[in-house]
Amino acid sequence: MSKWVYAFGNGQAEGDAAMRNLLGGKGANLAEMNRVGLPVPPGFTVTTAVCTHYYENGKTYPADLLEQVRSGVSHIERLIGRKFGDAANPLLVSVRSGARVSMPGMMDTVLNLGLNDATVRGLAAAAKDERFAYDSYRRFIMMFSNVVLGADIDLFEHALEKMKERKGCRADTGLAAEDLKALVAEFKRIGKDIGKEFPQDPWEQLNKGIGAVFGSWMTKKAITYRKINSIPGDWGTAVNVQAMVFGNAGDDCATGVCFSRDPATGENRFYGEYLCNAQGEDVVAGIRTPQPLAKDASGRLSMQEAMPEVYAELTAVRGKLEKHYKDMQDMEFTIEHKKLWMLQTRSGKRTAPAAIRVSVEMVTEGLLTKDEAIMRVDAGQLDQVLHPTLDPKAPQKVIATGLPASPGAAVGRAVFHADDAEAWKARGEKVLLVRIETSPEDIGGMHAAEGVITARGGMTSHAAVVARGMGTPCVSGSADITIDYAQKLLRTASGAVVREGDWLSIDGAKGQIIEGAVPTVSGAMTDNFDVFMKWVDETRRLEVRANAETPSDARHAREFGAEGIGLARTEHMFFDPSRIQDMRGMILAQDEAGRRAALAKLLPYQKQDFKDLFAIMDGLPVTIRLLDPPLHEFLPHTEAELRDLARHLGMSYETVAERSAALHEANPMLGHRGCRLAVTYPEICEMQTRAILEAALECQAEGKTVLPEIEVPLVGSKKELDIVKAVIDATAEKIFAEKGAKIGYKVGSMIELPRAALLADEIAESCDFFGFGTNDLTQTILGMSRDDTGKILDEYRARGIYAADPFASVDVEGVGKLIESAVKLGRKTKGGRIHIGVCGEHGGDPESVYFFDRIGVDFVSCSPFRVPIARLAAAQAAVKAKTGK
Repeated sequence: MSKWVYAFGNGQAEGDAAMRNLLGGKGANLAEMNRVGLPVPPGFTVTTAVCTHYYENGKTYPADLLEQVRSGVSHIERLIGRKFGDAANPLLVSVRSGARVSMPGMMDTVLNLGLNDATVRGLAAAAKDERFAYDSYRRFIMMFSNVVLGADIDLFEHALEKMKERKGCRADTGLAAEDLKALVAEFKRIGKDIGKEFPQDPWEQLNKGIGAVFGSWMTKKAITYRKINSIPGDWGTAVNVQAMVFGNAGDDCATGVCFSRDPATGENRFYGEYLCNAQGEDVVAGIRTPQPLAKDASGRLSMQEAMPEVYAELTAVRGKLEKHYKDMQDMEFTIEHKKLWMLQTRSGKRTAPAAIRVSVEMVTEGLLTKDEAIMRVDAGQLDQVLHPTLDPKAPQKVIATGLPASPGAAVGRAVFHADDAEAWKARGEKVLLVRIETSPEDIGGMHAAEGVITARGGMTSHAAVVARGMGTPCVSGSADITIDYAQKLLRTASGAVVREGDWLSIDGAKGQIIEGAVPTVSGAMTDNFDVFMKWVDETRRLEVRANAETPSDARHAREFGAEGIGLARTEHMFFDPSRIQDMRGMILAQDEAGRRAALAKLLPYQKQDFKDLFAIMDGLPVTIRLLDPPLHEFLPHTEAELRDLARHLGMSYETVAERSAALHEANPMLGHRGCRLAVTYPEICEMQTRAILEAALECQAEGKTVLPEIEVPLVGSKKELDIVKAVIDATAEKIFAEKGAKIGYKVGSMIELPRAALLADEIAESCDFFGFGTNDLTQTILGMSRDDTGKILDEYRARGIYAADPFASVDVEGVGKLIESAVKLGRKTKGGRIHIGVCGEHGGDPESVYFFDRIGVDFVSCSPFRVPIARLAAAQAAVKAKTGK
């Protein structure tokens, strides 16, 4: 019989922290907290294997699961001394999700399960508190009806708000027992009226509750979150069933969320919030603004002051968990009549600056080695360090303030619904998402937005946690603002009115909302960043270069630690308005003489471009790709543009239009481009070679160290490369004779066609280096256009055909296998002496970098702002190779 359920409680557990793939992160850590002696409500975990079975077998459970679940409930009953479904002394449980990686708020939770019309009276009698019992019951009906039965939560929210209005109270805690009894009756009536009647049988509740959590794995919000964070859809979630402990049982009860260090800055201080007489959902959902754990300058009553003994105990737990896990911890707790219970711990989501600071300081504190510190920072987050801030010299009119939930500056136009944020982003607009509070359903809009503003919620609310994880600036819990969804406007206490489409700016580090679009400046790298990246560079094997063809990009690349230019796309240099007409003249020329005349005009532009790059990269290699794109990309398409071009070239409109039409290709990405241009029009290759080598000679004469590398694109055979290389070498000899000086240069081939990868051993005979163009290689291997397959890939990822977008993270099973084969073939021919790089944007994707390091690639190249990411990913790959993990 398969084991589907793992129990924990009373200091013992059948699982441990190493079993997160089977038990999920939450279940594994609940087991581990038991093992280290922390107070954890007993329970059991239904494994991720059940989730897999559930979806592979028509949303049904394994035949023996129910028996094991009943055994798990009996285990809780023995430890708690209460019985599930017993009218006199009822056991209540929570049912919560727990994937192997944290997905905050994306999946469903059910609390207070086991309550019905009989057990609520037993709970009231046992607790001697009727108000507490019926508060728990109304919460359960509301949550169960929404999460499990699919009822609209607004129906219940409306009834609750109406009751509070009638009773003249702002908070739920102002409602008396009789009010809550009336709400319970109203909630049951609402469910019955809409055909979603609340069940009274606790075992039916539990069965459906577990199913709802598994079902939430495939909701739109969870799928969107997995897509954003590249989490495979076939991992599934576990379900954790635990004895309920109650933070809503009186004023000596509370619930809260805390971090062992500040998740925004990394400062080593206990950081968190709590709510008296509440349940955990109240804190996470931002329904009430919570109070601080530690005494601060806000004037709000802290736990340190209100419950000093419990605060001291929680502080000790903080230290114990951080030392045990050797990482910053994100913890959830409940206090029931001044007794502390730990409900969860996990490695805390944090900003990249915080992650770096925590890692560096933990090395100083002796908690981590440098290798461990390198593995603690998520490489994909690292570009947050380079995020812009608001220009301090620019005028700023602060119209409201809130909590500094996620640092960074964001500027955009106000929108009030997540769907609108996605739609506006799709048409090229920058937006700020403004919400009363965010919910997991808003995840797509949060991802689309430049920043997030909420009127409610604390530093540990959904908006704050998710925004920090995304690196999105966020101001949460602003009591200065009111939001009207119907009219799509925001009003501030200062009298400002912001309507949909109006420009706003936010400073997530200061918690400020600012009128209008404030200019931004580049982020500053800290001393901790410099120390950390020094460790990174000492550790990595893989060289990191940048894709750059402008002086600005080249300078940024050097600032971010690039070790050269791995790809300069020469076609990008011709789109400037001052050059495009001469380029078009070359394309439309009727013969070689006409092309050479046009190329002579382009030569000075190209030469200066290359001189700029060589001067900035003094002493570092610069790989220059010969002209690659289809020629039609340079041509105008409207009649007015064609007439303007005809005037500029001194040609008739009819001739220009006819010639332009003749160049049209049905499938231009597979047409007349790359080395095919150099084969058919060698004079283009001659001009570019002359520009490269004359620029290199001039820079050399000025005392610069120049390492030029000429890359031939879209090669499919050795013969093609030989033809183009002959043109390059002949032109080089002519230049050296003319100038009376020489310079070393390399000629390499891009490997971006399956044929080139299969014939890499032959192609290697004629070149000094390979540059894998993984963007085109992925397209041609998969037979998919990266520009036209967005919706297809969404469906494929949802169905588990691809774990990640293969154009963002390399398809290891297919594309990766061919790259690895080509690397081996090339090295075999050259005896290991061929230099091999990757110059597609996969070079800046951490998972792809791990793969490239494993197969022995020498360098990766990516956009300048992703260079630090690639450097860290390369170091992490080296640590993984060393440790075998």
